[in-house]
Amino acid sequence: MSLPATLSEHTLERLATALDLRTGEDVPLTSPMSPAPVGRLRVLRPAAGEVAKVVAVSLVVPPIGLDSHMIFAFTRSGSATPHFTLDAVASADHHALHLDLIPRADLAVHLPYLDLCFSPLTEPLEESWRIDGLSPAAVGPRRRAMMSPWMLVCRATQEAFAKLDPTVDAYLTHWLALLASDVPVPPGADPAGRDRANRANLFSPGVDPVWHQVGRLLGAEQAERVRGELLT
Repeated sequence: MSLPATLSEHTLERLATALDLRTGEDVPLTSPMSPAPVGRLRVLRPAAGEVAKVVAVSLVVPPIGLDSHMIFAFTRSGSATPHFTLDAVASADHHALHLDLIPRADLAVHLPYLDLCFSPLTEPLEESWRIDGLSPAAVGPRRRAMMSPWMLVCRATQEAFAKLDPTVDAYLTHWLALLASDVPVPPGADPAGRDRANRANLFSPGVDPVWHQVGRLLGAEQAERVRGELLT
């Protein structure tokens, strides 16, 4: 497997073991570009606990140099525990990584929540930027505003990408610890309402142009099926 596929599967295996995930949907994704499936949509759910579901989407199309693997682990509607996300990509000329915990409350006005959920990520984030061969990805401030300041979004050489495994493991280990700690809802916060609004923006084709590319690759119906799993 490619480096992104290997990293994604390792992360998904850790999630499955820690959360006792059960496979729900496992759907092949097809395209007019190929007679064989070009991807896979997996939805996994735990028997119980604070996680609502984990959505994993893989798109692999060698003729266009696409090798993309995305994971979103969503906590339940009223939970204050951030969502976990990883997107690992290889294209014809570079590798890329997007790693973050998505806040469930506004960080600027809830400092205890910020310090509990995000401050421990400062050291692994800073260490990752010391890896030779990493450069910031072209993600504008509008999309950054929907994530956290601890988001790692970068391009990488193949050698640099291979050194990012410890960073991903550190973020995931911290997130699993937050799940176990029962993160309190900050006073006055509305995790469910904020999450609905934030996800509607985060996964909007008007905000993230990748959905137009996914639509061209998979067709509108399948692209909306994938987007729908991320919105709900």
